[in-house]
Amino acid sequence: MKRVLHRLRHNVEAQLLWPLGLATGTLWGFLALANGMTSGATRAADAWILQWCRSAGAHGGAWGPAWLPDVMRDITALGSPTVLILVGTAVWAYLLLARQTRMAWLSALSCLGGWATSTALKGVFMRERPEFSFHGTLAGGYSFPSGHAMMSAIVFLTLAMLIARLAPRTRLRLYAMGVATLLSGLVGMSRVYLGVHWASDVVAGWMAGVAWALLVWAIAHWLQIGQEDSR
Repeated sequence: MKRVLHRLRHNVEAQLLWPLGLATGTLWGFLALANGMTSGATRAADAWILQWCRSAGAHGGAWGPAWLPDVMRDITALGSPTVLILVGTAVWAYLLLARQTRMAWLSALSCLGGWATSTALKGVFMRERPEFSFHGTLAGGYSFPSGHAMMSAIVFLTLAMLIARLAPRTRLRLYAMGVATLLSGLVGMSRVYLGVHWASDVVAGWMAGVAWALLVWAIAHWLQIGQEDSR
């Protein structure tokens, strides 16, 4: 019995089943949301949420205390290309120093590929952003999916997954994943609060980013098993 369990534990197909299945489900959710967006099914909810974040409609101030918009602008910067490049480069260098060469290049390719995919998706859907009167920070380009939400999920979750593989304890792995999830969630919410994205843009960005990160995790797991088997 122990031998059977040992083989099952080291079976590549069995270990990759859950992340690939979850990634497939998340992608299905993204496609369903995209279909709802293009058909106009999300328009009423998007408009209500955006209005709720303002104290007096499009020309009113942002909801909450006077300091909250500044805090949200600081949070939204965590999903900016500059910050994500700095974080990605730092973790890439860490993985190289830890002699995790395959994982280092996988993380780099994941971030670059995710950025290319996000840009391509925006070009496919070409959704306009909310009216400029809603904007609480600078923003340009198309709206769907949210690049900040998608790329923060891709970068933070992918890097957390790769780092978690080096963590010796389960609670450290959970901590890394929890921090990554929290950061991505805050970045996405800040985009809606600041009026530069519809809520469906952000949810779609999260879905696409999570699916991408899960696929990268599956590849990383496959590479690690292949490396162990070659020893």
